[in-house]
Amino acid sequence: MVKLYREDVLDFPLDKWQREAFLDFDEKITHKTFRFPCIPAYQGYKLNQLRFGFADDPRKEKAALELANLLEAYGATSKDMGVYTALIVFFKTPPDLKNLYNVYDFEQIFWKLLNRVNLFDKEEWIESISTNPDHSSWEYCFNRERYFMYCATPAHRNRKSRYFPTFMLAITPRWVLEEFSASQEKADRMKEMIRKRLVDYDEVPPHPELKWYGGPDNFEWKQYYLRDNDSTLPACPFKHVWKKQDE
Repeated sequence: MVKLYREDVLDFPLDKWQREAFLDFDEKITHKTFRFPCIPAYQGYKLNQLRFGFADDPRKEKAALELANLLEAYGATSKDMGVYTALIVFFKTPPDLKNLYNVYDFEQIFWKLLNRVNLFDKEEWIESISTNPDHSSWEYCFNRERYFMYCATPAHRNRKSRYFPTFMLAITPRWVLEEFSASQEKADRMKEMIRKRLVDYDEVPPHPELKWYGGPDNFEWKQYYLRDNDSTLPACPFKHVWKKQDE
């Protein structure tokens, strides 16, 4: 049975890896000198608007079901959590996964996981969102909610903003991002601050695919999993799922 936690997660009985993952997150998000680039994530954490969940080894089918259940539970209540909310999911990352898999291996795991999770979606795809990942309106949807997906792994080295000791997803509802963009002036100022922090935080320049939703040259899927360099997959691995749904 999956459970959504608030920031008091350490008050609950947890496995050792779960406790360590949360403590690692706390350190990363609140570090005073090595400031995490995503300012809204820091605000969400400080305001106790983030929710946390745990799932099994992401290579396992069980992990996909657990993530689907977490998304369903989170989506049902997220609008009551505040405008900085997001779902943070830590995955069990055994030594072989942590030490032997590289950035490209984790990339395959990430997309396989999203494909598997989609099979547990009980609702129809949102009509206004294209099923073609190469359309500017496309984004990941589950249970009639739209989400931005962020993946961090133990294999990332240069792009430290995408490094985490365990495989981790940060999942932000689209409505949160729309609130963030409601004031163009404030949104532009925040984007500038985030980008400056990103330059200071990472050992490589910001990835060229970091763009803004809805722009004609923006493809959301390319931002979900950023490699340690500027390269990206030539095609979205999620595409075959939509072909099945469109038949």
